[in-house]
Amino acid sequence: MIMRRIYMAVCLVLASASVMAQDLTDVLLSVERNNKELQALQKSNESQLVEYRSGNILEDPTIEYSPFFAPGTKGVASSELVVKLGFDFPTLYASRNKAGKMQQTVLDMQYQLRRRDILLEVKKICLDLIRLNQERALLDERMRNADELLVLFERRLAEGDASLLDVNKIRMDRMNVNTEVVQNETERAGLMQSLTALNGNEPLAFDAAAYPAVPEIAYSDSLCDTLANADFAVRVARASAEQAVQEVSVNRQNWIPKLEVGYRRNTDMDDAVNGFLIGGSVPIFTSANKVKSAKAKAVGANLEVENVQMQTEAQVRSLLNTAVQLRRTADTYDTELMYSTLRLLRTAVENGELSIIEYYVEADNIYKNLQAYMTVENQYQQTVAEIYKNVMLYY
Repeated sequence: MIMRRIYMAVCLVLASASVMAQDLTDVLLSVERNNKELQALQKSNESQLVEYRSGNILEDPTIEYSPFFAPGTKGVASSELVVKLGFDFPTLYASRNKAGKMQQTVLDMQYQLRRRDILLEVKKICLDLIRLNQERALLDERMRNADELLVLFERRLAEGDASLLDVNKIRMDRMNVNTEVVQNETERAGLMQSLTALNGNEPLAFDAAAYPAVPEIAYSDSLCDTLANADFAVRVARASAEQAVQEVSVNRQNWIPKLEVGYRRNTDMDDAVNGFLIGGSVPIFTSANKVKSAKAKAVGANLEVENVQMQTEAQVRSLLNTAVQLRRTADTYDTELMYSTLRLLRTAVENGELSIIEYYVEADNIYKNLQAYMTVENQYQQTVAEIYKNVMLYY
């Protein structure tokens, strides 16, 4: 219910998400379907549930047949057939069944927790790929600009209107851009390899260059509490604590005697006697200290809930503050102004109003600011993904 309320609160903001967001969703769905760790965890959980349920069924019936021989008697003088079935008190089965359902909830929550972490890792990789694609577009623009300036100044050099120093400066810029392109491609290849591994080695294609729409981040105590309560780590801890309390109830009933009922048949030559068998066993030794141990586990589980809750709340508050600061920092960058200034600088150097050395001094600073903006925007997107990791993985 908590997840549903948060999702409904932001769904209107996300309705305007771009086509690139759908591409990200496709990648996340593919990884969820193909990830080997998640597949293995599902099978492991199924195995644990079957094993747990197998401990809460009737015991197998036992059959005993005893032939007796006597001197002077040819063949079997008499025999005894005993068929019996042991079982626990009915209330114990009900208590174990409740504990089993709680155990299933714990396993489901543990799976959701691991699924969340894996998909969050995938989303962060995709966000980094978007940053790299944006940086590559900027590098391509710089390279085109350098190529055009090189043609222009080589012509001016031939005409005597430019110096070799001007031409060499442009060539050095092209060399630097080529180096950054190689670094960009290397980082992108590494991220794509990690993405493919998370997708069960099934190939993926992701070339988005725009971030998906995200909700506006505003710090508030109510949002912190809501996000913390929705965290899967907290929910796992709470489910484990509830299951531990139920185990105390189960172990408290272990003192109840086990019951046995059966059928007995005794034969003596031609005569046969039939009867019923009723008995039981008192668990004096096997139940010793089990309740004490279960209580200790329950106390530890409740303390773990408090610990996880406090850590999660602190993390959420830190992430919200970080997101607010990153948004403010990103908003200080006027990208339109920077691109406009680059165009004016290019016009000025072409018209001879600015030397190539002066041009690169100014242009390099602008390019550095543009890359700094891309880095801050990426950090903001990563932080928002971390904040909403439990409720909005597929935006």
